[in-house]
Amino acid sequence: MAIAPLSAEERTAAMKELPHWSLSREGLAMERRFEFADFVEAFGFMARVAILAEKADHHPEWFNVYNKVEITLTTHDACGLSRRDIALAKQIDELVQAALPAD
Repeated sequence: MAIAPLSAEERTAAMKELPHWSLSREGLAMERRFEFADFVEAFGFMARVAILAEKADHHPEWFNVYNKVEITLTTHDACGLSRRDIALAKQIDELVQAALPAD
C-alpha cells in the first residue's frame, strides 16, 4: 500500500505542533539537531530512537559526531513528509522531554 504524502496544509499544521523541528529539502523532510553532554549520552539517545523507529518500521536519516546528533525524517515511499514522520518526531520529542530533569 502506498504511503500518502502530507498536503501543504497538513504539513503546516503538523509543524506547528513540532516547534523544535524545521522543514528541509524544500519541505520534503524535517530535521532537528540535538546536543548532549558527551558521546555516551548521544549514543544512548540514538539507541532509544532506533528502538522507536524499528517498532514503527520507519527509520530516520541521522548523523552523529561526538555529542551532537542530527535527525532527518522523510518518507521515501511518499516522496516527502507523511504521517509516519510526524508520529516519529512526536515520539522523539517525548523521549527528549522525559529525559529532562523535573523542575
